[in-house]
This record gives sequence, C-alpha cells and structure tokens, in this order.
Amino acid sequence: GQWCYESQNTCDDECKGPRQWVSDFPACGGQRQSPINIITRKVQYDPSLTPIMFEGYTEVMNITVTNVGYTISISNILYLKHSSLFVLLSKVHIVHIKEEYSTLKEAMNDSVGVAALGFFFEVSPRENKQLNKIIDALGRVRYNGDTDITGFQLGDLLISLENFSGYYRYAGSLTTPSCDEAIIWTLFKQPIPVSQDQLNIIIRQMLFSTGKPMIDIFRPVLNLNGRTVYTSHACPCVLLSLITLLLCLIFVFELI
Repeated sequence: GQWCYESQNTCDDECKGPRQWVSDFPACGGQRQSPINIITRKVQYDPSLTPIMFEGYTEVMNITVTNVGYTISISNILYLKHSSLFVLLSKVHIVHIKEEYSTLKEAMNDSVGVAALGFFFEVSPRENKQLNKIIDALGRVRYNGDTDITGFQLGDLLISLENFSGYYRYAGSLTTPSCDEAIIWTLFKQPIPVSQDQLNIIIRQMLFSTGKPMIDIFRPVLNLNGRTVYTSHACPCVLLSLITLLLCLIFVFELI
C-alpha cells in the first residue's frame, strides 16, 4: 500500500500514516527505530567521539530542486556521487554510506552501513542568508515540477563547520518506509538559525500536490528499547526541544 504522513490524509485518501506503516513494511516495527526522544541527562559520554571532518561540503555545484508531491527532492549533486537530497519541515539529515557500497540500497543490508548526520533548525531574530537560494527555489516548485540552483555549496547551510563538534550518537533506522535498521545517527547540538520570516515563507511555499501545506511531515518518536545514546561531550550543553526547534529540513545524501 501507499504510505503517507498524517497531515496528508483526506476523507478520500486511503494512504497509510506512520502508525500503519508496519502492516506493509515489517521493519517499521523493529527494536531500533528512529526517531527517538533524547533525554540529555541520561546520555553516556564516549571519549572516542571526536570532531567530525566535513569533506566536499565547500565544493560549488549545480543542483535540481523537484517537488515530488510529499517532499522536495534535490539532485544532480556533481561532487557527491549518486547523491540526492530531500527537504521537509523537520530537520537536516545528511546520509553517507560506507565506501565499499555503491548504493544506499546495498548499504542497507549492513547494520552499520549508513551514517546519518542530523542538524536541528532554530528560529533566530536574524535572517540566515545561506538558506535563501533554496527558499527562492521552493517558490518555483510550490505544487510540482523542478528548477535549478547554480553555485550551491552544502557547507553554506551549516554556517560554520567548526561549530559542530558537539553531538549525540545512537543506532537507529530510516525515518520513512522501509524503516531499515542500518543507520548510525549523529545529531548535532549546535542548531542552524532561520528567521521567523524565512520560516513563514517556507511554510507558504512547500505544498503537497493537493495544495495542502507540507507540514507535520515527520514520524512520531519511537521507544529506545534499551539502546544507549552517546555524547561527544562529558557535559551535555544543549537540550533538544521539539518546542523551540520549530523548523527542520531533511537532506538525504547517498554517497560513495
């Protein structure tokens, strides 16, 4: 059957929301599913979690932005082979696969085959100009279609790559069907700023094919089921709050 988010459902729609995914995708009922609720006072310090080196994030590239009906897909990332990117009002996910694999599907057969980096967005009094190219592109694909962005740098979205040494890590899954449990999640403590005006524009411009706003496109949090969440800092400094983190974008990259 067709899967969807709760916010997509209408009286005439028979698609299955997150709580029904397991009927068609058994892995969605597994024991290491994502997302989870991180209780910062219960995380475990791991001194081996050193700052992450970002490679290829400053390369200038041309990308294609497409409204596929339930999300925004960004592709043709020249410097990141076999790459794609998806934009949701949630958070930024950048997904890397092990070098020995050539596709994301192949890496999913390895329980630690995929590394996903998550970045939260936080409403700020100042505009984040680095987001404007993507925001402008969203206005050109409100309901469907595609458009190009030239001179794009992935690193621009992160403001400063040096600010992301603090993070949490846990073993999880894809947050959409088929919910494969092959993801090592790294969630950064430093949020990426976005202004309220920018947030309002994004909400107006990201629409489902039905014309409804593309909001509430997330999976509810799942049980930890005995898993340990690790932190790169001995003292957790940032509380991840779904109340203050009002905007997120999801970017999924398949790399070799």
